[in-house]
Amino acid sequence: MFFKSSVWPLAMMLSVSTAAALGAQSLAEVARQEEARRREIRKPAKVYTNKDLAIVPPPAAAAAPTPSDKPATPPAADGAKAPPPTPDAKDQGAIKDQKYWSGRMQDLLAQLDRDQVYTEALQSRVNALTAELTVRDDAAQRAAITRDRQKAIDELDRLKLAMQRTTTAIADLEEEARRASVPPGWLR
Repeated sequence: MFFKSSVWPLAMMLSVSTAAALGAQSLAEVARQEEARRREIRKPAKVYTNKDLAIVPPPAAAAAPTPSDKPATPPAADGAKAPPPTPDAKDQGAIKDQKYWSGRMQDLLAQLDRDQVYTEALQSRVNALTAELTVRDDAAQRAAITRDRQKAIDELDRLKLAMQRTTTAIADLEEEARRASVPPGWLR
């Protein structure tokens, strides 16, 4: 009984493996057939690369720019340099590639970093003027210190507002890039 039950699965595996070996081709046979097929091809197939494809602008950039009311400036005569184009004219015709997106993001991040450093410096100045104000007895000196302190506080408030605008501009750029299907790595 044990012998009959163990032989049956062994016989099945042997028959399946024999059938698979008979139906399989050798690698050399497949290589010969492929070589013969390639010889029969008269004209090689065209291989397309990214250079062959036309650049299609993202949907947000596909809209035609509106003509401006300002006339185009003619090139300067006498070999003098022409004035630089306005930022709006430069952005309308710019190709929005990785360099464009990363450049805009880097400019905004650099501005935010500068404002942050300047804010910290102004906060230190306000703190120092406040401490100095408490130790002065002379009314004229206190008035001058109070005036300087108020200027520093006003500038600090202006800078905090500028930092909020820059942070909003960064979020807007990220949203614009998302809508234009820009890869996230381009904003780094």
